[in-house]
Amino acid sequence: MKKSRGILSLIVAAALIVLLGFTTIVGFGKGHTGSMKNIKLGLDLAGGVSITYQVKDNNPSDEEMSDTIYKLQKRVEQYSTEASVYQEGSDRINIEIPGVTDANEILDELGQPGSLYFIAQTGSDGSANYSQVNSTGDASKDYQLNKTIEELQADGSIVLSGNDVKSAQAQTTEDQLTKNKQNVVSLTFTKDGTTKFADATTKALAASQSIGIYYDGAFVSVPNVQAAITNGQAQISGNMTYEEADALASTIRIGGLKLELEELRSNVVGAQLGEQAVATSLKAGAIGLAIVFVFMCCVYLLPGLASGLALLIYTGLVLVILNAFEVTLTLPGIAGIILGIGMAVDANVIIFARVREEMVRGRSVKNSLKIGFQKALSAILDGNITTLIAAAVLWFKGSGTVKGFAQTLAIGIIASMFTALVITRLIVNAFYAVGLRSEKLYYRPKKEREPIDFLSKKKVFFTISLVLIAAGVITIGVNAGRGKGAFAYSLEFQGGTSTNVTFDKDYSIDEIDKEIVPVVEKVTGDNNVQTQKVAGTNQVIIKTVTLDLDKREALNKAMVDNFGVDESKITAENISSTVSNEMRRDAVIAVVIATICMLLYIWFRFKDIRFATSAVLALLHDVLVVVGFYAIARISVGNTFIACMLTIVGYSINATIVIFDRIREEMRGKTKSSDVAAVVNKSITQTLTRSIYTSLTTFIMVAVLYVMGVSSIKEFALPLMVGVVCGAYSSVCITGALWYVMKRFKK
Repeated sequence: MKKSRGILSLIVAAALIVLLGFTTIVGFGKGHTGSMKNIKLGLDLAGGVSITYQVKDNNPSDEEMSDTIYKLQKRVEQYSTEASVYQEGSDRINIEIPGVTDANEILDELGQPGSLYFIAQTGSDGSANYSQVNSTGDASKDYQLNKTIEELQADGSIVLSGNDVKSAQAQTTEDQLTKNKQNVVSLTFTKDGTTKFADATTKALAASQSIGIYYDGAFVSVPNVQAAITNGQAQISGNMTYEEADALASTIRIGGLKLELEELRSNVVGAQLGEQAVATSLKAGAIGLAIVFVFMCCVYLLPGLASGLALLIYTGLVLVILNAFEVTLTLPGIAGIILGIGMAVDANVIIFARVREEMVRGRSVKNSLKIGFQKALSAILDGNITTLIAAAVLWFKGSGTVKGFAQTLAIGIIASMFTALVITRLIVNAFYAVGLRSEKLYYRPKKEREPIDFLSKKKVFFTISLVLIAAGVITIGVNAGRGKGAFAYSLEFQGGTSTNVTFDKDYSIDEIDKEIVPVVEKVTGDNNVQTQKVAGTNQVIIKTVTLDLDKREALNKAMVDNFGVDESKITAENISSTVSNEMRRDAVIAVVIATICMLLYIWFRFKDIRFATSAVLALLHDVLVVVGFYAIARISVGNTFIACMLTIVGYSINATIVIFDRIREEMRGKTKSSDVAAVVNKSITQTLTRSIYTSLTTFIMVAVLYVMGVSSIKEFALPLMVGVVCGAYSSVCITGALWYVMKRFKK
């Protein structure tokens, strides 16, 4: 790079930092486009809409309630991946959608839940003879022979139900010949629905039939069948405005529920956490970022400064991308971003460790930089692509918080690779081009470390790991046997009691945290109380573990004695977990598929199934150790538990691949057992500094968050710190040893 290009590169980097800083802090225009204040926030940070539906059916079964909740959960994810749906009492369903303030708008867009059927019928003139059911509900003029839905089901006239529709969206299309625009509803059917609809349209076309859409006591549309549709994609067209098409799409989307629901109430609720919690977390992130910046400069000198500047760009990019893609951000999400800052250092550490090795071998600064980036490329790509595969699977197969986590994870990975491989390289080469070429600016003379014999201690390492895992398993069994529960499950996993209290004054969120929550914790014995304000009222919703009659009465008395509330205005209902069995199943399936995909990728890239197997075993090791820590420390297991486990998996696999990449490089031509042992020890030793530094920077970020964060952040940060230490231990002490053992006994 020429000096002029170097100067230009530094100017561009500085301008990018300023631009991203201005965008995230201030934004552009009257709407402050791009600023942090416009990032969609979750219920815990900004509040949202709470809608309660009443089941019309008498005595709904648990299976029907569970199925309806799961399908509603999938539908409200169009507004936010952090939206939650849970059962209230025996026959109510509550929906909480963050980041919105108009309950009526959501109700209009979501549609009124009811029964949806697709019905084949032929009128006397060969066309459907339907009309809208009148206000009295008399359907005698609306369908031949006055058939009811039960009769239609019996004679096979119902060809599909709402359960067979995967999605329905309003669209505006253009006719290829006339160029006229028309509004349509595009339908996508499930696998079973595709088969049913293909059969129904084939028969309808042959018999000159129409397929009417019957919803909640009315025919909402009667489209003519113009062709047999076999690909699972269909369009309903006609003389519709876009608003009418959108309303019809909403009706179809919501119509596949097993139960019919009616709106009972809707409220706009405030944030669960106060401004102080958000401010504290952001301050912790800034302090952690500053510490990592200084650390990199001290350890890696001028390249460290380049990585620090790239880290600032990474942070700005992540915030801008969150804004652009309208990702819903929660407090654990902030923690995840702060953790991502620590992990983003990893790629830079890999690069500069390689650069330092080349300089130790006597190469020039210029050649060391070039070779260092080249040699680091495979480890960075393999580690990040492996984690990106996991994020993609979690996005497509997961639901709720798992899907939200996958978004944030993917954004962090892509931004990290870009800043490390492009921005850091650009800046460090620019430094060299403008004349900063002295070796002292890039490297402190250091004797190359002799290989440490890690493999001789493999039995000790395996024993330590087995003891740690066994301690967790035993604790889980003892806790379950004593009736305490295997884990300290939170509201998200086991449900609880929701108490609505009307106070005589309008408390702020911070006042609720300081004055009301301690009283509730003392009475209920629950240290994970969740609270929400109902906008425009003095009502506060208090969510705790499930309270028996005595505890409910004690809580009511405490509210009366301490805050002078009217006891008659206190209501309480048991609520289900927000993480349904189906969501847990989705999460497990997603993790299993992601693990298999990662295994296949590592096998493909390293041409050795033993690399993949030992990597997956190391992941299992880290997860089991941290799960055991949850059980021993009785840390609340909630939505953050899923995010924590997935973060540890991504962090661990990245560290493991760095070592495997070095083993692969060193293994060329080595066949004897003694040679292989020497290669493993040398590879682990050569990457030891990287393992220590990466773990240290990540640990610093999370530790600052733990020290300064609120209780919910502490419960997220503490297991992560354990996971970071465990991941470093397994990558250095376990994975290489596992691969070596399998290599020796390959036959």
